[in-house]
Amino acid sequence: MKTITSGTIHVFTFKDGILARLAHDLRLTLMDFEVHVDDRMVRAVFFPASLKVDGTMRKGKLDTTELSTSDHQKIHKHIVEDVLHTSKYPEIRFEGEATEEKDDRFFIDGQLEMHGRFAPIKLNVTHKLRRYRGFIPLQPSKWGIAPFKALGGAIKLQDRVEVTFDLPDLSNLPDDELEE
Repeated sequence: MKTITSGTIHVFTFKDGILARLAHDLRLTLMDFEVHVDDRMVRAVFFPASLKVDGTMRKGKLDTTELSTSDHQKIHKHIVEDVLHTSKYPEIRFEGEATEEKDDRFFIDGQLEMHGRFAPIKLNVTHKLRRYRGFIPLQPSKWGIAPFKALGGAIKLQDRVEVTFDLPDLSNLPDDELEE
């Protein structure tokens, strides 16, 4: 079994509501995770309290200057306390099996446990240049997570997030080279 603890996992949120122009589309980075790969089986644990606010997204580009340090802290606090309730649900878990391989693409069918609930998801993964890359659209309400709202709902987030990942392929490395 190989364990991946490095790489990049981004979470994108999208504004909504009457006063959406006052809100922000955001990019977050998940800093702490473990992905265990054993042949075709994949198990992963994600620690949502480790989400870091990178900045706002404007026309597909990250802006790291628009939000103040205080804004970053407030947004992080809302995400972990009011949206994801990480004190009660400190982990997000995934378990699945790779299927349907074709060229450099394959799928992983599995279950995602988040916020105390399970729902099926299917990951579309590309394997190129010793990297696993993919994109997963999620609808948080499937896991009982209500979109964040402010000003009586005039400012809110859409009931969708997008997760992208770029992880190293450790499959050809001996186990002793993986330990730090």
